[in-house]
Amino acid sequence: MLKCGNSGSLVLPVNTRADTRFTLATVNVNIKDFKKPCIKLEFTSEIATTDAALILEFHIFKRCKSIVTPFPIGPIWTFSRSLAITDSDTFSFFVCDCDICDDECCTYSVVIRVASTVTVGVTSINHTSLSALIVDNEQCL
Repeated sequence: MLKCGNSGSLVLPVNTRADTRFTLATVNVNIKDFKKPCIKLEFTSEIATTDAALILEFHIFKRCKSIVTPFPIGPIWTFSRSLAITDSDTFSFFVCDCDICDDECCTYSVVIRVASTVTVGVTSINHTSLSALIVDNEQCL
């Protein structure tokens, strides 16, 4: 099953402080009809900077109906622009989550953390998309 989440854009406010967090995209999944589900989460975006140098950390968080506080899934993905230039890059990654209980509804979210800002400028994260490809892994132990 393929689930496409919401898409959107974010313009980081000028003078955004380090350690500020923003939610970029979410996708909801319901795996009640799967025996041993495994989910591949794919995130894509375009990051455009105008006279900005910064480091952004991207992380996927999961919140299920039985858990109140979202928790991280997979590694932290880093985007860095070391020179204050005007440029645009595609930024994407994927993470697999196979640690899922039966009959769960979960929301996955991509959260960015501004790890550092070297030069103040304008940064926008455009065309964000988070999708989930859910497969049944019933033959895996």
